[in-house]
Amino acid sequence: MAEIKMALRYIRNEILVLPTRVIGVVFVIALLLLPLLTQDMYILRILAIAAIFAIFAASWDLLSGFVGQVSFGHALFFGVSAYTTALLNLRLGWPPFITIPIGALAAVVVGLLVGIPCLRLKGPYLGLATLAFPIMLMGVIFVFPGFFGGELGISGITRLAALRIHEYYIAVVLMLVLCFIMWKITDSKIGIIFHAIREDEIAVRASGINTIKFKLLAFCLSGFFAGISGGLFTHFLRIAGPSMLAVLMSFQAIIWTIFGGIATIYGAVAGVFILYPTLEILRAAAEYRMLIFALIVLLVLRVMPEGITTFIRDKIERECPRCKVRNAVTRKECRVCFADMR
Repeated sequence: MAEIKMALRYIRNEILVLPTRVIGVVFVIALLLLPLLTQDMYILRILAIAAIFAIFAASWDLLSGFVGQVSFGHALFFGVSAYTTALLNLRLGWPPFITIPIGALAAVVVGLLVGIPCLRLKGPYLGLATLAFPIMLMGVIFVFPGFFGGELGISGITRLAALRIHEYYIAVVLMLVLCFIMWKITDSKIGIIFHAIREDEIAVRASGINTIKFKLLAFCLSGFFAGISGGLFTHFLRIAGPSMLAVLMSFQAIIWTIFGGIATIYGAVAGVFILYPTLEILRAAAEYRMLIFALIVLLVLRVMPEGITTFIRDKIERECPRCKVRNAVTRKECRVCFADMR
């Protein structure tokens, strides 16, 4: 009984006090209970892929949204992990629970290799430099088609799980756990330093903080999480191909994150779960599919330039002028310092 009372008290004092937290909990519960409500494999497949892409988009947000290291070649981490995972599984017969972490570690190494030469670059120069790396790796893949599969890629990879429902739960649970970890990182001391580097790197360096170390850490963390998503995607689709390194893959992460709300982590997740299923629904529009999709994105960003989650959050919550804690817009006094909110 004591544990139940503690749980109820936590829900009442920590979750129900903010509308955005309530929305988040409802979203999580809906994802976990969905297979009990429908057995449609197509719907589960779409949402499982959305969960995998949500990890990828959130990893871009961690690097570019919070640290300001704008990456136009984020598909590099995704593709390196995908090919590493595929080769280990196909050549050595290693199972997914081994190949995916190793693929993520390979992406971390690549994150270091990319981060070191790009440390002194900023803005569009950094973006263009990161854009070059996946293009170069794609060239290597085409030069050695016997090993990397060339344009056809590598197929015949072991499935993530025997049943589609199991694959769905693996993707969704990992997405929830990894995105929560990324959010906690941004909410920690490291996250504060990331924020400071984005706002004024010179001031941070002047205060005695080694900004090079933290920017490399951001590249490695982002590469690790993007690598996990790349490995999951490879085992889910059972193929690793050059499209995973394409420029479009990198820009998809940018579109999803900006649409949902940059520098939030949860905004990237929301952007994927809104836009990816929408793109699937628009398949019925045939050749007008991408045009309609682009118009939807442009119209939403025209009305909500900071992203859909940020727009909704600012409509249903407001910040206390004294302690800066967020409160429901209906409150007349702050839930922490009891300052007047009217």
